[in-house]
This record gives sequence, structure tokens and C-alpha cells, in this order.
Amino acid sequence: MPKKTDSPFPSRSERATTPASAERQLKGFIDKFEPEMQARIRAARKAMRQRLPTAYELVYDNYNFFVIGYGPTERPSDAMVSLACQASGIALCFLNGAKLPDPKRILKGSGRQVRSIKLPSVDVLGQPEVKALLKAAVAAAPPFPRAGKGQLVIRSVSAKQRPRRKVAS
Repeated sequence: MPKKTDSPFPSRSERATTPASAERQLKGFIDKFEPEMQARIRAARKAMRQRLPTAYELVYDNYNFFVIGYGPTERPSDAMVSLACQASGIALCFLNGAKLPDPKRILKGSGRQVRSIKLPSVDVLGQPEVKALLKAAVAAAPPFPRAGKGQLVIRSVSAKQRPRRKVAS
């Protein structure tokens, strides 16, 4: 019997090995949320796939957040934007947001790198200033593949997680 580890990364036997198994695993992660939040996450993912059709989707089901990162390669350091989801909402995180032009000052945060925008609805992704930020983030990233379909990669799954549904008070 294989040893159980505390590693946040799936073992070879746990890792999704086909696109269909990765999609099933992703569905299970999203299903942990309230139905309304599930719909928002799926709508945001669909909109991001339309904007970045050749991007790798890097999925992390971590302690604090469920994250879908987007980048031109499978390397996490190449990711340029992510959807960070928790029970209370979704944020669009620009991983090098501090360096992006933001004349409308819509990016929030004060860290050295990451800036974010709350996504109360997928419609925010269609706003001109958000489109401009996404375009600038893509331009600053390593080049994306010109053709093909992006891949879904399950990068990390934490055994212990904060609740994905709002806790009754």
C-alpha cells in the first residue's frame, strides 16, 4: 500500500491523466461551492477560455482558495492571471498587476506584484478597462501558442481546506 503524504501536489496515481479526468476533477472542486457561486465560477472560466483559448489552465484547490490560473505554459511562474474563488466571492488576480498600466485605478492591492479586481458577475470581464488590463497582461507574458486548444492541469489539491460554502451565522 502506498504511503500517504502531506504533499499539496497530487501523486502520479492521483493526478488526472486525461483531459476528461481533469475535467471531472475540476467539476468536483467547483461542486463544493454554493450553486450560485458554482454558476459564477463556470461563467468566469468560460469567459477566460474565450479570451485565452490556447492558455494552460492551472488548477489549485488549496486551503484558502480554489484557483484557476492562466498562462502560456504549464509552468506556474509563466501564469499571468488567475481566478481566485472562495465562499464569499471571486477575484480576477493579475499576478504582475503592480507593473500593469491602470489609468482607471481599478486594480486593488498593495503588494509588490499581485493586484486584483472583484468579480461580482462575469460582466466585469467585458468592461473596457478590464479588457485593456488583460491585453496588457498577455503582452507582458511569454508568448502564448498561436494555435491549438489550451490544456487543463490539476497542479495542487490540499487535504485541508476552508469551507467553500458560506458558514451559517
